[in-house]
Amino acid sequence: FSLSTQTLFEIIWHSSTKPNHIQPRHHTPTRRLHRKATLVSPSSSSNFPIYFTPPYCHLSLSLSLSLSLSLSMTDPIKPSTSRGSTVIHPRREPFEFGLLPIPKLIFSDPTQSLITLKQKLLDSSSNHRVDSAIISDSLQISADQARLLLDTLASVHHSDSEPLVRALPGQNDAVGADIHDLVLLLYIQSYKRLLPRSHKDSASVADVWPSTSAFDGYFSALSPLQLMRSNSRRFMPSQADEEAHQLLYLQKHMANILSLLAEHGESQGEGEELQVLTMDRFEHIGFLVQFGDKAEGNCLSQSSPFFANSDPDMPAIPVSVTQVHDWLMQNITSALEHISERTSAKENGPASGTDQDVAMTDACTVSVKFSASTRDSCFIEGVSKASYVKHASDMKCSSVKVLNCQESTVYVLAPLRYAIVYGCSDATIVLGAVGKAVRVEHCERVHVIVAAKHICIANCRECVFFLGVNQQPLIIGDNHKLQVAPYNTCYPQLEEHMSEVGILPTVNRWDEALALGILDPHDSLSHPAGVSDVQAESATRVDPDQFTNFVIPNWLAGESIGSTKDNPFALPDSYAASQHKNKKNLEEIRRLIHEASLEDNRKRELTSVLHMYFKDWLYASGNIRQLYCLQSD
Repeated sequence: FSLSTQTLFEIIWHSSTKPNHIQPRHHTPTRRLHRKATLVSPSSSSNFPIYFTPPYCHLSLSLSLSLSLSLSMTDPIKPSTSRGSTVIHPRREPFEFGLLPIPKLIFSDPTQSLITLKQKLLDSSSNHRVDSAIISDSLQISADQARLLLDTLASVHHSDSEPLVRALPGQNDAVGADIHDLVLLLYIQSYKRLLPRSHKDSASVADVWPSTSAFDGYFSALSPLQLMRSNSRRFMPSQADEEAHQLLYLQKHMANILSLLAEHGESQGEGEELQVLTMDRFEHIGFLVQFGDKAEGNCLSQSSPFFANSDPDMPAIPVSVTQVHDWLMQNITSALEHISERTSAKENGPASGTDQDVAMTDACTVSVKFSASTRDSCFIEGVSKASYVKHASDMKCSSVKVLNCQESTVYVLAPLRYAIVYGCSDATIVLGAVGKAVRVEHCERVHVIVAAKHICIANCRECVFFLGVNQQPLIIGDNHKLQVAPYNTCYPQLEEHMSEVGILPTVNRWDEALALGILDPHDSLSHPAGVSDVQAESATRVDPDQFTNFVIPNWLAGESIGSTKDNPFALPDSYAASQHKNKKNLEEIRRLIHEASLEDNRKRELTSVLHMYFKDWLYASGNIRQLYCLQSD
């Protein structure tokens, strides 16, 4: 690379006696080597070391960075990164778990509004971090909503070393949110989810399942069960569709996003200032994009040509926002072309078994689609009238999506970062330990049992949630007849999995649900004219007398190695008392039967009656199916 007429470095030596010497690269550095500076070419990531030797005097080196300088490069910035053919991806987590239906978080002019807000927050903080009180005052939202914003930011943050992510439950306020991360989360509140592809025969769909709510839009036309049976899943956005939609959003808004992170460099003349990004500010872009399949542990600066080979002993050179924007645009364009080519090849090529809609049967030998995405997500789709189990040893990914399952019991007994349950009906879903966030959406008559840090429930009907959660459950959208109850199960490795993902068994906020609005401003569907938003219907508590433990069969719990013998979450007094009463009643019945002086024929009659009632319960509860499936195994 070459420098323009201005000097990139002014290396100023302050010496009281003899001049210091600069050794060329090909010379062997002396043992008195004091410091090495490295020049990095943004175009080729080549290193040019300069060695400084202070033979006789104390050396003070100051680097005067001429930030107004532009680099004249013989080669243009290429979309490929230092990792070769690695492709840029949008981080799904902020778009899937970070959007909140709070109207005051959505700005008509987000760039200007957030620049003003950012400056206000920076002025109120000495360490570039803010707590919920400052957020509440600055955004004019309630204290609960401000705390929710903090919790949400922690659940979707890209760095496990971020103090907010590492904070214990209840300590988020003490740690506070990084202002630049918070501003990025607020900016993407303008994102609109991808609109489902239109159904070919919407009139017939409406006849099958007419809309019962003005707020449901497209999804009211079908219950989750009808959605699957009518093959309307074909009209739902695919993973590639959603990724392309998110990339297009970032492509459109990246200039504004970078302006929120930029600092001002030196004047370029005529009063114009150059906007630059330091390496620290550049890393914040990792909140929205990643290179490669797994975001955890990936340092965005090491995937860029700007900071990839920076010497840790030397301050990194800030880079102009224009260069960063051009580089990101080239990578996003390349990624969109890659998605288009892949989609075209899939549509024009021979159909594979994994691309077909899952065939549903009434037998336990159900055809289930289980796939591991290249982006660290697994999919369990189309389980019908069956029991299905996945253990930690089966999961090569940290996120799972359970989609379109009906009349089934699905066990995912593993430590996870994220989980989504979508479009299920008449099913029981048991998730192991989810350390970041769970989202349950568009489900009917589903029981969800989960230990998690955070859960969001959206547009569900007649569902029951047995929760061990460290944060307030969030309820949004059009929900009906939801119930919540304390966590009610265990398996041998549960406490180990909870510890691995950072869930505390001593904190359970299962009954502190926070309900927000019914209308979702991030939904691309239009809502009826004149309909104003109202608070979503919250959940009621399961009656303690109706509360029962859920037993995971030993042969489904997998390896028996593990210390968990009982529910790690303590039950509230009323539920514990009910459990104790039921246990005493059972022991009393057993004693009476054991002590009853009955003739053999009367004993057989009693046994027959008990078996009959038990069988009736198996059929009424749907648990008979599990016995058939276990018998077939």
